[in-house]
Amino acid sequence: MKNNQEVTILITEDDEGHARLIQKNLRRSGINNQFIHLKDGQEALDFLFGNGNEPSKVQSDASYLMLLDIRMPKVDGVQVLERMKADERLKLMPIIMLTTTDDPREIERCHILGCNSYVVKPVEYEGFVNAVQQLGLFLSVVEVPTINGNCSNK
Repeated sequence: MKNNQEVTILITEDDEGHARLIQKNLRRSGINNQFIHLKDGQEALDFLFGNGNEPSKVQSDASYLMLLDIRMPKVDGVQVLERMKADERLKLMPIIMLTTTDDPREIERCHILGCNSYVVKPVEYEGFVNAVQQLGLFLSVVEVPTINGNCSNK
């Protein structure tokens, strides 16, 4: 994201403790972007597509990157991934699966559906912290397009 404060990171994670650790350790690795925590897949879909009461909260001139857990209540992360990649407006939004699921079939499925990266969250605390900090280093050099398709690299 190359010092780009304009990229909003969507953390779609049902475990509140994991969401806080992800944000804290991304900040430790130098990521100072805005974070929005979406507590489950349905909340993510409502944010992205709107619902009967409210329109989508996604701004067409903004850049987003989603960190997406798989195992969540209501709607799982794979369903969110499928819906996003099938949508003309959202298909370019980078999605990094960040999950404890290390099943090779699940990893392959997510890549086939269009995830950009797949990171397995280690179960032990130190490993989890280290993985998220390394993810932060990766995110610090990623270029992210806006929703309308222009590259956001300021």
